[in-house]
Amino acid sequence: MANLRDIRRRIKSVKNTAQITRAMQLVAAAKMKKAQDQALAGRDYADLLNQVLVNLKENTGEEAHPLLQQREGGKELVLVISTDKGLCGGLNTNLGRKIRAEVSKDAEFVTVGRKLRNQLGKAGREMVADFEVKDPVPFAEARPIAKFLTKAFLEGGYSKVSVAFANYINVMRQEPEIVQLLPISTAGLGEKQAYEGMGEATVQETNRATALAKDYLFEPSGPEVLDTLLPLYINFQVYQMLVESRASEHSARMVAMKGATDNAKKFIKELTLEYNKLRQAAITAELLEITTAMRAME
Repeated sequence: MANLRDIRRRIKSVKNTAQITRAMQLVAAAKMKKAQDQALAGRDYADLLNQVLVNLKENTGEEAHPLLQQREGGKELVLVISTDKGLCGGLNTNLGRKIRAEVSKDAEFVTVGRKLRNQLGKAGREMVADFEVKDPVPFAEARPIAKFLTKAFLEGGYSKVSVAFANYINVMRQEPEIVQLLPISTAGLGEKQAYEGMGEATVQETNRATALAKDYLFEPSGPEVLDTLLPLYINFQVYQMLVESRASEHSARMVAMKGATDNAKKFIKELTLEYNKLRQAAITAELLEITTAMRAME
């Protein structure tokens, strides 16, 4: 059985840990608010950009642009967005499990974030590039990633480019998602995207928009407009997935650190109760010894 000194040391150690986890919780909460605002701010723009592409698609053919062309037989390139730091619950574990379940064995990977990059490397997966992104995420840092993915697809080495990331639903819920980025699926542009709140236009509204699109006149031509819009669309999709993942990271870390702090406080109460019981027992034993000695001297 632990003595009083050991229990005092454990209480002190757990209190120090609780102070650290509490501080990490507050830092994560501050970062989460910024990342959450950043993620929510881009959803309406992404939704409207999808609708513009739906309208434009009606004025061009499916093969009007190389980024819209479906391919067969090539490998899959996957952009994996994970975290650089741990202590964020099962965020990276859940995303890694989804990748192992849904991504083909011969797929190649581009990574953002150290955690899953290390896991994929240990698993022997083929890594073709790695990027680092600041916090909060600047839009300029999404462009090189989008350009790299677009170039890899256009060069013909890959038939499909996907993005694996943690989709931010709310503070308590972050869902791992794998979304096809290239080729751009024109059939799915008007549908609900992985991001909560995006693409919520009803089928009736989408049909009305596409009906109006048939009367549009484009200057310059539709394919030239596509040359400008599609790279912008890919850039913004990558950026939005980065900020969704970052909001998920800070939310998961804040919840995990709050749970750790609560558990530490609970453990301190249990240790304090045990300490008081042992201390009371020691006092009682001393009193008994004194009483016994006094009676022996009578």
